[in-house]
Amino acid sequence: MLLDFGITNYNNRNIAQNHQLLSKSLSNIVGLKLILAILYAIITIVVGFFIGYEGRQFQLLLFLILNQFIASFILYLRSNLSGLHYFKTDSFISVLDRALMIIICGILLWGGVTETDFRIEWFVYAQTVAYVLTVLITMVIVYSKAELLSLNFDKTYFIATLKKSYPYALLALLMVFYYRVDSVMLERMLPDGKEQAGIYAQGFRILDAAAMFAFLFAVLLLPIFSRMIKQKKPVNQLTLFSFLLLIVPVLGITFASYFYRTELIDLLYHQHVETSSSIFGILILCFIGISTSYIFGTLLTANGSLKELNIMATGGVIINIVLNLILIPKYYALGAAIASLITQSFTAIIQIVLAKRIFGFNINIKRITILILFITSIFVIAKLSLQVNLFWIYKFVGIIVFSLILAFVFRLINLRILFDLLINGDEK
Repeated sequence: MLLDFGITNYNNRNIAQNHQLLSKSLSNIVGLKLILAILYAIITIVVGFFIGYEGRQFQLLLFLILNQFIASFILYLRSNLSGLHYFKTDSFISVLDRALMIIICGILLWGGVTETDFRIEWFVYAQTVAYVLTVLITMVIVYSKAELLSLNFDKTYFIATLKKSYPYALLALLMVFYYRVDSVMLERMLPDGKEQAGIYAQGFRILDAAAMFAFLFAVLLLPIFSRMIKQKKPVNQLTLFSFLLLIVPVLGITFASYFYRTELIDLLYHQHVETSSSIFGILILCFIGISTSYIFGTLLTANGSLKELNIMATGGVIINIVLNLILIPKYYALGAAIASLITQSFTAIIQIVLAKRIFGFNINIKRITILILFITSIFVIAKLSLQVNLFWIYKFVGIIVFSLILAFVFRLINLRILFDLLINGDEK
């Protein structure tokens, strides 16, 4: 919150709509990011001091503060690349620090360069090296796209930028709150709260990892939607195509995970498998709502409809907390999962309604009917697969493959549009 303050999402949209402002934006926002980093560092160190951190802990904390700042700065620099529609370059940068991290830790673990056991400090230092190399490479790429730059500390510009970016920060904070507050409430409300939170986490981790797939669509669509809206181009077709392109594999993954929830949990964990699989079965249904939000929420963000989105997110927080207060004492971790499903469904529906109202989307009864038939078909196939005498992983993958095949049978995905997107690549 303090390191970014919504600047990354605001800058992504701003550069996508006004790419000529890149040099001015870089010259000023870099200075603002440095000031926010100093504020973040001071607050973090003070908190560390008051909770009793000592020598080794403070040493690690200082490096982690540095790492967090560099990671945040990389995200800001990447927002310029995606805003300029350099999507391939942005994709390369997005995995560069992880790749470097894997290489460095791999050498430390198995390269024979040390005879001592791996230490947690090495992990932190490896992260620092990976981040530093990544930020240097990213700076060279981004700065090559800009004109002559200087580091400016313009108070008026800073205040104006923060006024424009804080709604993005507030939205991110509210959405994270209703997405992750369940486990905190579980731990605090129940006598065996830590155990219940752990059981809940076993299923939530899988949902969280799956959601990264949908998040990639949001990263790509934000600058595209922003530029199209700025140029007053219709976004109806791209919104529908993006939603269908995402929801087809999401539905396959969701139904496959739901019907083989016990097998998945048993594959990953050794304790509380039966209880955790029941919770995971509810949580994975959230994947549909989360994915829907990443499409329509991104469209609304690109349009600058932050007031409506923040009201929606505030409602999501209230609903989630109230439901958790009611359901957790009675159903424990399962109650938290039910609260999460209701909240994610509510926020997704509200975002669809907002997008329809703001952009005037038409309701296509034929398209909705086909989508319902598609969902029903996948559900039936997934249900019938339980009767097939095959190893469950084969059936799991088969459900996802069938969902992709059915999407083309029902003509949910337009091959021509998909082909154009793949061929055109980056739009300069």
